[in-house]
Amino acid sequence: AAMTGKTAPPAKKPAAAAAKKKAVPAPKEKTALKEEAAPKEEAAPKEEAASAPATEEPPAPEHPLEQPPVPGDEPAPIPKEAGAEVTPVPAEGSAAPPAEPPAPAPEPKLEKPKEEPPSCPLSLAVEEVSENSFTLTWKAPEQTGRAGLDGYVVEICKDGSSEWKAVNQEPFLSTRYTIPNLSSGDKIHVRVVAVSASGASVPATLEQPVLIREILQLPKIRMPRHLRETYIRRVGDAVNIMIPFQGKPQPEVTWSKGGQPLDTSRINIRNTARDTIFYIRQAQRGDSGKYELTVQINGAEDKATLDIQVVEPPGPPQNLKLVDVWGFNVALEWTPPADNGNSEIKGYRVQKSDKKSGKWFTVLERCTRTSCTISDLIIGNTYSFRVFSENICGLSDSAAVASGVAYIEKTKTTYQAEKIHQRDMMEPPKFTQPLTDRTTTRGYSTHLFCSVRGFPQPKIIWLKNQMEIREDPKYIALIDQGVCSLEIRKPGPFDGGVYTCKAVNPLGEASVDCRLDVK
Repeated sequence: AAMTGKTAPPAKKPAAAAAKKKAVPAPKEKTALKEEAAPKEEAAPKEEAASAPATEEPPAPEHPLEQPPVPGDEPAPIPKEAGAEVTPVPAEGSAAPPAEPPAPAPEPKLEKPKEEPPSCPLSLAVEEVSENSFTLTWKAPEQTGRAGLDGYVVEICKDGSSEWKAVNQEPFLSTRYTIPNLSSGDKIHVRVVAVSASGASVPATLEQPVLIREILQLPKIRMPRHLRETYIRRVGDAVNIMIPFQGKPQPEVTWSKGGQPLDTSRINIRNTARDTIFYIRQAQRGDSGKYELTVQINGAEDKATLDIQVVEPPGPPQNLKLVDVWGFNVALEWTPPADNGNSEIKGYRVQKSDKKSGKWFTVLERCTRTSCTISDLIIGNTYSFRVFSENICGLSDSAAVASGVAYIEKTKTTYQAEKIHQRDMMEPPKFTQPLTDRTTTRGYSTHLFCSVRGFPQPKIIWLKNQMEIREDPKYIALIDQGVCSLEIRKPGPFDGGVYTCKAVNPLGEASVDCRLDVK
């Protein structure tokens, strides 16, 4: 009954619009046809469904209460194309339909001012550069607008030109893009624009142009092995160092010292495609320090450090004193030199000279302490002493000479010995020169020396690891003019340990010890 009541609207365009919205009721009425029809004839029901709404358009008004927005939208286009049929629609839709036709008109006018273009894309950067292309990355803009982004457009402009060209013909939504087909050596300015239905954003532009240049080989410094440690030269010597490196295209080479550029008045740098040459004509101590070498290609770099130490002979020791003379022995003391020559002091060389010959003879080499005892001097001679400093360059240019001389007295007569028995000459034992730690080689005899004074003459007892050394042919203990010596014949590994020399007389006792290592 409803189908016969409303057959009036035969308009062509409303029928097409109704066909899309009302494709659902048409199949309901013809389910029997679809069940009977074969799958190959599916196209036929679709054509029938398209034509059916033209004749079956009246069922839509049957449900005005169930879907009020749908009939409200449909009558709006109907009066535009078929004005004669405005009367049947308000018959069922009451007073609502006549109020809706003016509604669509103001809607487009209100939407246009509300929509704003998106904001500028963020964090535009170059990810990779090759010989004929480069890749950009960026982040989405903070504001994309109500309509959402349609995508991005990448534009390029050659350096020196003002003409910008879009690389992509249509917007894309990816935030990474590779620009191909570029010429090696070109400098390209780039910008990215975000596009939406409401317009284009302010472009995001790279501050510097991109140089199209392929890195064929990363920079690498080939520091020679002998330059990986401190490079030592003497004052006045030439410093001529070649350091090879690799990298294509030719890297940029930079030298610095302490973060500052080099003094070109003293240091000459010559760079080639494969190495850099560091040259100083006459090195001075001020040239010492750590030099930084940087090899760079378009942001990729390698660094190395060159440590140079310029040295010279040290100054002489200071405050050399003749501390004591006893028997055939002399004790000397001094202090380190004021100038070590920019290098560690390795030791001291002690020499003696007798008054008769006037010649100097070395008695100690590489003495590491600032004191020593010289023994085996000849009775009746008068001796002078001097000391040289020594570092990696060698001996100091001059020596420190002791101000006094040492006279080795002759042996006293028996009558003079008797005079010693005076009460004021009595004194307990006292070591004037202690034992010193020693290291010896297995199978080679070694001697331990110390000096003691005291009256009456003290008894000397030698101990090894707190055990007294008695009559053992391996050890020979002697005392002469206050000089105590212990010879250890052909020591073995078990002869190492702590040796103690103990002096005892009626007034007291004293002891000194040292360590002996046998290797």
